[in-house]
Amino acid sequence: MTHPFGMPEADGRVADAVSGSWVDTRAPRVFRPYLRLSRADRPIGTWLLYLPMLWSILLAASATRFTLFDLWLILASGVGAILMRGAGCTWNDITDRDFDGSVARTRSRPIPSGQVTVRQAAIWMGVQAGIAALILFTFNWFAIALGVLSLGLVAIYPFAKRFTWWPQVFLGLAFNWGALLGWAAHMGSLSWAPVFLYLAGISWTLFYDTIYAHQDKEDDALIGVKSTARLFGEDTHLWLTIFLGISVVLMSFAFLSALGPTGSPLKLILGLAGVWCFGFHLWWQLTKLRIDDSELCLRLFRSNRDAGLIPALFLAISLFV
Repeated sequence: MTHPFGMPEADGRVADAVSGSWVDTRAPRVFRPYLRLSRADRPIGTWLLYLPMLWSILLAASATRFTLFDLWLILASGVGAILMRGAGCTWNDITDRDFDGSVARTRSRPIPSGQVTVRQAAIWMGVQAGIAALILFTFNWFAIALGVLSLGLVAIYPFAKRFTWWPQVFLGLAFNWGALLGWAAHMGSLSWAPVFLYLAGISWTLFYDTIYAHQDKEDDALIGVKSTARLFGEDTHLWLTIFLGISVVLMSFAFLSALGPTGSPLKLILGLAGVWCFGFHLWWQLTKLRIDDSELCLRLFRSNRDAGLIPALFLAISLFV
């Protein structure tokens, strides 16, 4: 039997989603497939999109001064991350619908399972992007221009795994754009600090998304999808160690560039302490990682929310010293 809105009567849960999420238990049934398209039942991706912008806003505020507008930036970028991650995931599912139908972990997603048509998904993507644009237009013109530029990266990413073994680089370019945007929204310009932070975030993305990609490497090999997990194979630990080191070094450069000239050694010490605690968390993940244990890979991937909150916490403390 079919739902009045064209959806199957089954609950439509996605295989790799968190069990018992609010989408499955509290959201009105008619909205559930759309919320699943947006990965509202899997908030880790929103965190990973939001955190680089949060770092950047807090770093800029610590280097100058924290104002009420920075509070708005923090709240607005959080809502914007929810919306743009949702729009990006919807776009990803539209472009990957044939691949998703061939992979056990993804064939239950709303489009390949028939819960949502491509046209309905496209409309939903437009709604999310449109609301996010209204938020972006409250920023300065330089930040608005940067936000618009990011759309090109979002559009390209789903196709990257078709032509390169390094699709995680394209994900990093898109997911860490907030490191530039947050600084620009506060300062009205860019400098070396947000550039270093952006590059550190890209390396971090290579770290965590390679772990994530190890869940799908067998299916990816069957359907011809490329990833760093397949490329690195048994050398994954070595490569992740390199990405860890690059992330810590570049983030340290960002903090030195922003906080070094301020004349507050305590701010700089707090910032660098956050960076090294962040690096320790990544090292902990590396010691636990077993690339053939899919459930463990997913748990470690999700733990990167906590890793990313560490430098944000230290930067927040530095605002008051």
